[in-house]
Amino acid sequence: MNQSSKGGLVYSTEVGRTCSACRRALAQCSCKASAKAVPVGDGAVRVSRQTKGRGGKCVTVVKGVALDATALAQLGKQLRTACGSGGTVKDGVIEVQGDHCKLIMATLKKLGHIAKLAGG
Repeated sequence: MNQSSKGGLVYSTEVGRTCSACRRALAQCSCKASAKAVPVGDGAVRVSRQTKGRGGKCVTVVKGVALDATALAQLGKQLRTACGSGGTVKDGVIEVQGDHCKLIMATLKKLGHIAKLAGG
């Protein structure tokens, strides 16, 4: 077995945990900056309504927002607050409980995003 397939150093008593890719301390890791790059999309945010796999309950789904994970979570919080309902952010998709397509589109436009209604 060659050295690269073993994985390498994971912990050092001098610096603590190390990154397996760049072999630096996690605080000085150069891989984190490239991993947090803003996802590239077509610039349009898609807002749709889904009920599939939710026991008949309606959920408003927001896809295509070109933000990093922390900014996306903050936007999700703003949208849920504007609608007065719960929801979550999973895999780059914001889910808000209930049918709030028009209200979410208005809020996104107010925040400077280009929003399109997807679905029907």
